[in-house]
Amino acid sequence: MSVGHVGTKTLNFNVGVLGHVDSGKTSLARALSSTASTAAFDKNPQSRERGITLDLGFSSFTVDLPDQLRGSAGPQRDGSLQFTLVDCPGHASLIRTIIGGAQIIDLMMLVVDVVKGVQTQTAECLLIGELTCPRMVVVLNKIDLLPPNKRQGAIEKMTKRLHKTLENTRFKECPVIAVAAKPGGPEAPDTEETQGVPELIELLKRQTYLPQRDPAGDLLMAVDHCFSIRGQGTVMTGTILQGSLAINDTVEIPALKVNKKIKSVQMFRKPVSGAMQGDRVGVCVTQFDPKLLERGVVCTPGSLHTLYAAVVSVRKIGYFKGSLATRAKFHITVGHETVMAKVTFFGLPPVAASESSSDTKPPMSLPCSLETPFTLDREYFYQDEYVTGQGETSSEPDPEQWALLEFERPVTCPSLCLVIGSKLDRDIHANACRLAFQGRLLQGFEDKSYAETALPHLRIYKTKHKEGQVERVCDDYTLIGRNLFKKETNLQLFVGLKVTLSTGESGVIEGGFGQSGKFKIRIQGPLPRDQATAVLHL
Repeated sequence: MSVGHVGTKTLNFNVGVLGHVDSGKTSLARALSSTASTAAFDKNPQSRERGITLDLGFSSFTVDLPDQLRGSAGPQRDGSLQFTLVDCPGHASLIRTIIGGAQIIDLMMLVVDVVKGVQTQTAECLLIGELTCPRMVVVLNKIDLLPPNKRQGAIEKMTKRLHKTLENTRFKECPVIAVAAKPGGPEAPDTEETQGVPELIELLKRQTYLPQRDPAGDLLMAVDHCFSIRGQGTVMTGTILQGSLAINDTVEIPALKVNKKIKSVQMFRKPVSGAMQGDRVGVCVTQFDPKLLERGVVCTPGSLHTLYAAVVSVRKIGYFKGSLATRAKFHITVGHETVMAKVTFFGLPPVAASESSSDTKPPMSLPCSLETPFTLDREYFYQDEYVTGQGETSSEPDPEQWALLEFERPVTCPSLCLVIGSKLDRDIHANACRLAFQGRLLQGFEDKSYAETALPHLRIYKTKHKEGQVERVCDDYTLIGRNLFKKETNLQLFVGLKVTLSTGESGVIEGGFGQSGKFKIRIQGPLPRDQATAVLHL
């Protein structure tokens, strides 16, 4: 539940409004807020206090608590339900916003232009929804652009096409509803009557459930706006991603490396004594320059880590075209930041990988907990690129893999947070998915000199193949080899490595022989007498 602990009878429910640019997301958010508020005015004179709060892409409207929640909402069963609409602007920031708020989006509203249908960004929104959100409603917007005599047929055709698109996702058979949020387009007068919006509100009410909110644990709040109030302090508005806060708590602003005391808290312009995970709040703290923190995070002092590099679990997103190459640079969204990073892929050694290949893996589009935990005690196999499933069919799962991310600038984030790698510099209008891979942050490196202090403990090796010749046979179990090493090579590094003869016998390097790079080999079984010309394989 959301805010019962602060003495209100309002349950807050967060709806992420996603869609392709110009699909009408903002118009829909305004129409929903206006329609709901107008209906409330008729029923309750005090409802004018709620008003319509449009604040940096967040708006809210309040309705009576739906019947299905009255039995399960505890002390809120006679209260109201507040929908907070998170309208995600331009596309790169959409990825940042939704991933940053992944833990508190309760329902996704995917807005589709009924004339244009599913576009590239619509598909990306779907992927983000699958990674972050349990439920979805599809809104076919702009139905006023369809000729009245063909409207119903066009809506049914697009609904069928959308259900086909969604049949292999977690949103199979999700509701689809048709509306005209701003008939006539953005420039049309507001006197134009919306179509389908009251029905959409009723659909949203039917789709609500009691969200899981946990006030425990460290505070993490995503801040999206900051301003000063003379004589009172600095106000930060945002959404609580985890934990809770209350008046007189001390919070840390990691970007500024300062701690501040909370003087007052508001939720949609109403004073409250505290707030918890999922709540949209304004927090007034002791004075600082708001220009220093337009966007960022606030947390329990000492709870976040600033990382220069990290190891993450990794799964390629199926819709991404092309390979994922080691040493390539990707936009990495981690916590509430997006930063460029160089990526190095690695996996289990071939023997360990084959042993675990029969394990059942989770769907690749969803956050997954890997069967094999990452540990610095294990040896890993270097990969030139991400390895996809090798089976005859596309259902063959990808082998378990990880990646070392080396950030271009340090990032501040919680442990085990969701990580998404993207190519946001690709053409936004190209018909190609820009989301490349996803995973979880498993190990962070906080030392700026991590390459010297931490990376030597990350045991990633490459296999090398070299050929040499047998110089001579000493006895049935010993021979001398040449042409594998230079004379200045430290042969002690290679003692114990396996060597195979071209005739099939195998042995190990025992050490150097003389000063010219020759070496002694111990063979496991007695040698035939014709081995003097055999080729060595290391």
